[in-house]
Amino acid sequence: MKLVIFDIDGTLVDSQHEITDAMNRAMVIAGLPEMEPASILSIVGLSLPVAVARLLPGAGPDLHDRVVAGYRESFIASRAAGALPPLYPGALECLDALASLDEVLLGIATGKPARGLTAILDAHGLTRRFITRQSADGHPSKPHPAMLESALSETGVPAARAVMVGDSVFDMEMARSAGVAGYGVGWGFCPAEELHAAGAYLIAPDYPALTRVLLEWADE
Repeated sequence: MKLVIFDIDGTLVDSQHEITDAMNRAMVIAGLPEMEPASILSIVGLSLPVAVARLLPGAGPDLHDRVVAGYRESFIASRAAGALPPLYPGALECLDALASLDEVLLGIATGKPARGLTAILDAHGLTRRFITRQSADGHPSKPHPAMLESALSETGVPAARAVMVGDSVFDMEMARSAGVAGYGVGWGFCPAEELHAAGAYLIAPDYPALTRVLLEWADE
């Protein structure tokens, strides 16, 4: 068997506006100025407390906690209002193509908490596609390899027969630490040159290209 593990934000779903809006609402709630979207998107992939600490390196833990709480509150309110980040064009077709192969298993590794991951997958009808779903709950933040190690353990697939697909340097560093090939995507929140520097084996420019590469890899 082979295993393809996907990140969520910036890889499967285009959640940039949802994330930047929620973080800036959290900043305002905590009495801080709003941040540039690029600064916020640079930490996507990290677990929320780690992400906030990186955005506010000079702040104390109390302020970090207020921003984390404000982000969660804003995110929950957005979801309650019916907001749903869309799948990237071609994402569903890619998953369909891989799911049709008996020798390929699909997984998720995300910095989202399990609740947020479940909400996204359920809303898009994708929950049953993924045999292993690793989230921020119970794991250190990316780029620690724990999520990938758990995915490999759960599926019984060795690292040499697995691929991590993601849009952030944290995904690529996590893959490298776990001994898994990191496939970067060119439509997410991180420049291609940074993905290459973090150890990406390749950068797919769009989902059709990624699908072709993964199907070729599965057939090797």
